[in-house]
Amino acid sequence: MDRSASKMRAHRMLHPLVEPFDQRIVDVGDGHRLYVEQCGNPKGPAVVVLHGGPGGGCSPAMRRYFAPGHWRVVLFDQRGCGRSRPHASVEANTSQHLVADVETIRQTLGISDWVVFGGSWGATLALLYAQAHPARVRHLVLRGVFLMTQAELDWFYRGGAALFWPEEWKRFLAPLPSAERADPIAGYHRRLFGADAAESARCAQAWVRWENALAALEGSGGGESPPDYARAFARIENHYFHHGGFLARDGQILHDLPRIAHVPATIVQGRYDMICPPAAAARLAAGLPRADLRMVAAAGHALSEPGISAELVRVMDALGAVAAT
Repeated sequence: MDRSASKMRAHRMLHPLVEPFDQRIVDVGDGHRLYVEQCGNPKGPAVVVLHGGPGGGCSPAMRRYFAPGHWRVVLFDQRGCGRSRPHASVEANTSQHLVADVETIRQTLGISDWVVFGGSWGATLALLYAQAHPARVRHLVLRGVFLMTQAELDWFYRGGAALFWPEEWKRFLAPLPSAERADPIAGYHRRLFGADAAESARCAQAWVRWENALAALEGSGGGESPPDYARAFARIENHYFHHGGFLARDGQILHDLPRIAHVPATIVQGRYDMICPPAAAARLAAGLPRADLRMVAAAGHALSEPGISAELVRVMDALGAVAAT
């Protein structure tokens, strides 16, 4: 089957797009107000969707992975991005704040426990939340695993992925002086948060372009992004990576896996993921007794990859069927 046919088949597997039955702004303190929406079945088992980035925001397409007649789906934009305000803010914006926000949303909506569904940075946040609140997590569904380790940052920002994408790497480094190219995270940090607004905007586009170019197996997503989206994504993601994800130690998530050894987890991973290589998913699965690792043969990183989309729908449909019995 060619790739276009595969895309059509995966698209048909997605559930119909439904409108939210609830949209609200949740004040989580520190001056931050989060956009939160619910769709699907208000009386069904709950699933919370944690988007990537950090800084990406949720989209209507994310609703389509869940049977609307069964799941109560909760989506929200994390601090500083999407429809949350203040836009592109990194003040009071750390991993600890985001974990607390997820729990605030659960309490606000009156949900006792839920499935936690997250990809890329969303998988990172899902694991951190589960380790902080294990009693509230019914099942983890993770895609494109990122464990927020220095080795993963070095792969993507210190030349590992560049071995496969040298032309895109050259474009990514172009805004930086030669003396700063050994540490692009630091170099971009100076410019994204500098006083020159025009330079900051150019660097935001370059930062996002590098990641988008490598997201899909076909590598066709390296164009310009909407300016507001690029500003939030680049600033927030760089802010987190510049500070090591605000974790207490490198490898913290793996170190704390015993806290969630009892939690079932399904991990969907693209074999050719250039942003979050499969080694992290394998390490995670090895440390979780109840993990089911599903390697998708012809897929990269993106949620929209046909094999990734199809497998995630299968996972959520199967979980829904079990919950209904």
